[in-house]
Amino acid sequence: MTQAADYRGYNHHTAADPDLELASTKQGTPCGELFRRFWQPVAMSSRVTSTPCALDILGMKLVAFRTQAGEVGLMHRQCAHRGASLEFGRVESRGIRCSYHGWLYDCRGRLLEAPLEGANSPLCRTVDQGAFPVVEKGGLVFAFFGAAEDRPSFPDLESLAIPGDELLPYALHYPCNWLQVHENLMDPLHAIYLHSKIGETHFTKAWGEIPAIEYVERSGRIYYLAARQIGSNVWVRLNEVAAPNFGLIAGLWETGKDECYFDRVSISRWTVPIDDENCWIIGFRHFHPDVEKPGQGLGRRELIGYDSADSYGQTGHRPYEEMQANPGDWEAQVSQGRIAVHALEHRCTSDRGVVLLRNNLKKFLRRAPGAEVNILRSPSPINTWTSNTVIRLPDSGTARISGESLVNIMRRVAEIIQSHDEESGVQRTESVRDELRTEVWERYVR
Repeated sequence: MTQAADYRGYNHHTAADPDLELASTKQGTPCGELFRRFWQPVAMSSRVTSTPCALDILGMKLVAFRTQAGEVGLMHRQCAHRGASLEFGRVESRGIRCSYHGWLYDCRGRLLEAPLEGANSPLCRTVDQGAFPVVEKGGLVFAFFGAAEDRPSFPDLESLAIPGDELLPYALHYPCNWLQVHENLMDPLHAIYLHSKIGETHFTKAWGEIPAIEYVERSGRIYYLAARQIGSNVWVRLNEVAAPNFGLIAGLWETGKDECYFDRVSISRWTVPIDDENCWIIGFRHFHPDVEKPGQGLGRRELIGYDSADSYGQTGHRPYEEMQANPGDWEAQVSQGRIAVHALEHRCTSDRGVVLLRNNLKKFLRRAPGAEVNILRSPSPINTWTSNTVIRLPDSGTARISGESLVNIMRRVAEIIQSHDEESGVQRTESVRDELRTEVWERYVR
């Protein structure tokens, strides 16, 4: 028998406005100005050559190029003369020359020549093309899009300088708003279904175990702690994000079967808006013995690069039938629409991390410039916390311990990691590992 609450599709309103305060990153918008206070990756270095490369970032049409001397230029795409696109220009030793009338700009955007106006044209003293400072690191080109006087030092993240770590750059295109891609980093519980139960197992079976979860805001960052019992072991995972769009991901292939302590980062990434309805994930895939262990690491270097990754479901380059049968992150995030509408969501306890991330962003929007605490604007080297730790509990056998015990253990893991933030490099890593190894974990089991 049909009930009154059945078949109420007509009553469900599907029209609402997106939260443009967070979604829009054009110049002059609140979030657009926030993005312009931080260095942003814009391209893989391998794609910036002597052939001009057209880029769209933060709603701006740009062109990137590499001079014959190896210097990288990034500037507005339309020539300041009559608007012809510099993507059709010619790169020379001193800069890029517009193909329309031969105006030559250096990498700082200064007009060097307007040949049809004569050698002493005053235009060379008054015209500039509008260029942006760039830094290359690890195979990525980063740019600063804010006011010149506000430019910070490039962030010195220790997670990008771990001894023995190989950084492979990559860039993935998502045809949707940046936020619905970025906030996935604070939604660890989606891994239980999307990556473990709905289709194939995308990582390891351990991801399918429902963890104890806690979300924490500390020193301007947000991180989550997830603790799972795997046999007589406890696997503690810590991932973190920093406003506006940076995130770190611990090792992907952890099984929870073997002890490990403070195994570090598998992915460092920025979610970079192209415009309000498209974005890039640009970052580094880390290859280090801690996260690609012999017999356990499943990483494939040859798959990492331009719009290509070595974990399943990160791009749209699969047949539609496969996407339906075995969806991944790309399908889940892109299918929310070009701009996800928060007003239509029915949020619940599993969304606490996403809500915390959104609220954290809004806090940054309301702070006066210069007042924020943020690792990406720090002049000092910054230690990060992202890691996997697997602890053996010898007295527990395979008996299940309580959720309270898992919480106690993961909180203590985070406390130990953060207690060594004043140390640096290998010394810090070894200090953290020594303390994790020698801690008496049984006292945290209730």
